[in-house]
Amino acid sequence: MSAVGGSLRGWVAGSGQPVLLLHGGPGLSYSYMDDLGIELAAEFRVASYQQRGLEPSTLEGPFTIAQSIADAIAVLDGLGWPQALVVGHSWGGHLALRLAAAHPQRLLGVLAVEPIGVVGDGGTAAFEAEMMARVPKEGRSRLEEIEERETAGTATDADFLESMGIYWPAYFADPENVPLMPPMKVSLEGFSAINREMRLGLESIAAELSKGEVPYAALAGAGSPIPWGQASRATVDLSPRTSLTVLGAAGHFPWIDSPGCVGVALRRLASEA
Repeated sequence: MSAVGGSLRGWVAGSGQPVLLLHGGPGLSYSYMDDLGIELAAEFRVASYQQRGLEPSTLEGPFTIAQSIADAIAVLDGLGWPQALVVGHSWGGHLALRLAAAHPQRLLGVLAVEPIGVVGDGGTAAFEAEMMARVPKEGRSRLEEIEERETAGTATDADFLESMGIYWPAYFADPENVPLMPPMKVSLEGFSAINREMRLGLESIAAELSKGEVPYAALAGAGSPIPWGQASRATVDLSPRTSLTVLGAAGHFPWIDSPGCVGVALRRLASEA
């Protein structure tokens, strides 16, 4: 699909109601959600794409939330989908909610899986503190070194990828028993630029969502480092057309801990939409 600075690329599979997958990050490769996309493609027409900053999509910016929203609309246009359900994970869930606020006429519904919320700071401060608390002592000192380089502007994509590997077990309900981290690519530039904007304009987003134009649901893991009360619960409380499911044994990647849970939530949302 054509976009500012180049093109956005991904894959499409399955048949049925159209579903657009938005991966997390920002600045991460989209392939970590491939298994979920294949699972959902058994019942839906699913499209997934790499957000800008990493191949096979354009490496060029601008890396802004406004451009991320415009890119999602460009993908819908390129697919020829006037409307679609949107499933977003983590940052992708946050992006999906902003997309619902900005372009409600293009969305049939939103399923935000373990999202960064849109109320207050979205649970970001508590999330960051909990992540660090879950990392063993030796990992914390290495993370501090990398964060010092990020602050100084000297960190590299390799540093960012290393920090992802250190943090990986902390995303799960049982950090001592986790799957291997899938192969990842990262864009520190994309992550840093968009992350700086994450808390901007949340009051207006909340106001738009409270109109109830787009039905949306949140799926949260009780064992996730993202505090579901501050993120998912506060977000679904904005609108009368919402629901929240909290999975007791799941962490930040609920489709790994509880296979099939995203499909159940999406079917429910699709029937309501």
